[in-house]
Amino acid sequence: MRIQDIMSKTVVSITPEESAALAARLLTRHNLGILPVCSQSGKLEGVVTDRDIITRCLAASEDPSRVPVRDIMTRDPETLSPQDKGEDALRRMAKRQVRRIPVVEDGQVVGMVSLGDLAKKGRYEAEAAKALCDISANVTRRRQK
Repeated sequence: MRIQDIMSKTVVSITPEESAALAARLLTRHNLGILPVCSQSGKLEGVVTDRDIITRCLAASEDPSRVPVRDIMTRDPETLSPQDKGEDALRRMAKRQVRRIPVVEDGQVVGMVSLGDLAKKGRYEAEAAKALCDISANVTRRRQK
């Protein structure tokens, strides 16, 4: 099954100039775990997560209303193409230890795919569970160090 058949096509994004506070509000308002960070022309420049806001802004005693997203975003995120297969997404998620990946076509974000999206497709349920276990196990190991 292709990513274009699995992905969520509704994407909420933010520009690098916007504040971490706005990113937090968008994540909360839309019940998201990640926002693609896109230039004015729509080119993907990075991603920002609730964890980025906490660890790179709040924990550093920075004012989220004054910190631009560009200062806390993750650059060079993993991406998928709409033509990639679900198996590709699972492999990349496990490798990069992420649960969501932007789907990019011609440099533009056209969707997002999550472990949850893959798990909803019966074909990937077992693989998604394994990927989640791998991600969670690695997170636990990092915290114990």
